[in-house]
Amino acid sequence: MGSIGAPELIIFLLVILLLFGSTKLPKLAKSLGEAQKEFKKGVAEAEEPPPPRALPEEKVTMTKAELDAMLAEREAQARRDAPPAV
Repeated sequence: MGSIGAPELIIFLLVILLLFGSTKLPKLAKSLGEAQKEFKKGVAEAEEPPPPRALPEEKVTMTKAELDAMLAEREAQARRDAPPAV
């Protein structure tokens, strides 16, 4: 149950030749080659790293006072936009 040797490979090729005939065998080989080429192309495209980013991200810093002012402004805006209580 090991590997496939030369006699097994020859028998396999003869069975393939009998099944498909000598006229269809070149077409079959060509289509298998094209399928292998497309598969390798797809694998190569999938393994490509993503392109580098054009601009590096800027780090935004804010003081606690600025953050508190922004939050207070948003809360005030939310209260103005809220429907009146009945």
